[in-house]
Amino acid sequence: MNTTAEKAGLNGGEFLIKETDPMSIFIPEEWNEEQTMIAQSCSDFLEKEVHPNVAAMDTMKHPEMMPRILKDAGELGLLGAGLPEEYGGMGLDFLSQMLLTEKLGAGHSFAVGFSAHTGIGTLPTLYFGTKEQKDKYLQKLGSGEWLASYCLTEPGSGSDALGAKTTAVLTEDGKSYVINGQKIWITNGGFADVFTVFAKIDGKFTGFLVDANTEGISRGAEAHKMGIKGSSTCEIFFQDVVVPKENLLGEIGKGHKIAFNILNIGRIKLAAAAIGGSKMAIDVSVKYANERQQFGVAIGTFGAIQHKLAEQAIRVWVMESAVYRASKDIQDKEHELLASGKTYAEALLGGAEEFAIECALLKVLGSEVVDFVVDEGVQIFGGNGFSADFPMDRAYRDARINRIFEGTNEINRLLGIDMILKRALKGQIDLMGPIQKIMGELTSIPDRGSNDDDSVMAAEKKAVKAFKKSILMVSGAAVQQLMEKMQNEQELIMSLADMGIYIYAAESALLRVQKLIALRGEEACKDEIAMVKTYVYDAADAINKAGKDAINAFAEGDMLRMLHMGLKRYTKVAPVNTKELRRQIAGTMLEANGYTY
Repeated sequence: MNTTAEKAGLNGGEFLIKETDPMSIFIPEEWNEEQTMIAQSCSDFLEKEVHPNVAAMDTMKHPEMMPRILKDAGELGLLGAGLPEEYGGMGLDFLSQMLLTEKLGAGHSFAVGFSAHTGIGTLPTLYFGTKEQKDKYLQKLGSGEWLASYCLTEPGSGSDALGAKTTAVLTEDGKSYVINGQKIWITNGGFADVFTVFAKIDGKFTGFLVDANTEGISRGAEAHKMGIKGSSTCEIFFQDVVVPKENLLGEIGKGHKIAFNILNIGRIKLAAAAIGGSKMAIDVSVKYANERQQFGVAIGTFGAIQHKLAEQAIRVWVMESAVYRASKDIQDKEHELLASGKTYAEALLGGAEEFAIECALLKVLGSEVVDFVVDEGVQIFGGNGFSADFPMDRAYRDARINRIFEGTNEINRLLGIDMILKRALKGQIDLMGPIQKIMGELTSIPDRGSNDDDSVMAAEKKAVKAFKKSILMVSGAAVQQLMEKMQNEQELIMSLADMGIYIYAAESALLRVQKLIALRGEEACKDEIAMVKTYVYDAADAINKAGKDAINAFAEGDMLRMLHMGLKRYTKVAPVNTKELRRQIAGTMLEANGYTY
């Protein structure tokens, strides 16, 4: 396991074919004092400035409230946390930025406005802007003097961003562009001072920085939304809007590089925000389970409720493990690129681009975990959960957008697998060697392996290693059978993505608990061990189901039977009493009266 290459870290997507040293990953238990202070300042800000105003913001009767709170966040340095110090920012490393995003993710609509401003609103300028553009915009965006928005989506182009119809035509004197078009679902659109706008120059998709007070720009009414009601979402209209040529962002025809690279960062940060929202929902669920009496006892004493609480915690803890594992990988890649002579912006972009596969899969995982957590929260509250007078109403509605933001989960599932296969074709990931080896195993007697490993997580280590074989076997057979036709088999690809998500999540949780055991000892990690054992046991069935769906979509006859036999071999795990493990986890949470991990 501890080869030189592995110590140096894996490249994006290589988790499928290589093992990782547990001691090389970052785990949340390692936050230092400075990072803990950052986290506390974010929680304090939510408690004092955001949560008391959430209900008022949701009515949209106080449109000045969101921009005011965002500006307050700017005064505290939160908006500029990820900007270099030369532009007035805090210059936080990527892990610290992710922690900040996690904590503010518990801010309901505010979290959306914050993420839109600091992410898609500001990062295009940081990554792709000229020196003059950075000097003009970044310090004011970091301080909150100016607020930002991102104008990409159009009535006829959502997931198909390159199908945009907005145009930019060079004026006769060659000094300006005239923009015409319409953008929809623009977060922060109602109050933003600066827009990043995408338009086509002679059919070439291109980015622009546009001051919002430019003549010809108009804003539509605020959208009526299912959730995140306190965030500003409206249409933006551009009618003969004259934009100086120097406001062109990046190169002509390279707007897709801006749009897609920004989304990589946005995806993993969405997963971080989902951690914060999930933990808050769990805290509320646990407190209610301790307080609500039925049949003369607290409902938290019931096994059915304990199952829900424990499963909420397990999924969030696993997701958190995966998010910070990938975040450390991105940060390490950034440092490597900086050391090689890349600029700060190039290094940041390169780190996220290298791990774009993981970002896509984590976006799916994070958004679906927070959806699960709030849905179970409603159920724990029972009839009160369906009432707008109780907190789960807002949490439930606000969480739903995450499966659509930053590319739908369907798009991200397709992208994740597509990127893996393309990198394999380019020789960037060596899938063929491992796949051929696994195919050879299918006709051999199963290797029961040695019993030399008697560690507490030995069974889980063996299981995760076998899970990787399952996806390599299925994807390898699918590519061999379908060739170029595979790109049209979206259902098959999404099943492979589900396998990949469970595998990455399970391995990340396993690595985290292995490191925890090494640092603290087994006795201090009983609940964490219980969470990993439960998750890996359940993941085996989920991977088996997704694998069977994939196999059935392309294989027949002897191949079908052989692949099913192989899948059964690679997803077989020993029985685990998950009832008792969940009761143990829930018991800790109920005693602590909240999420305590």
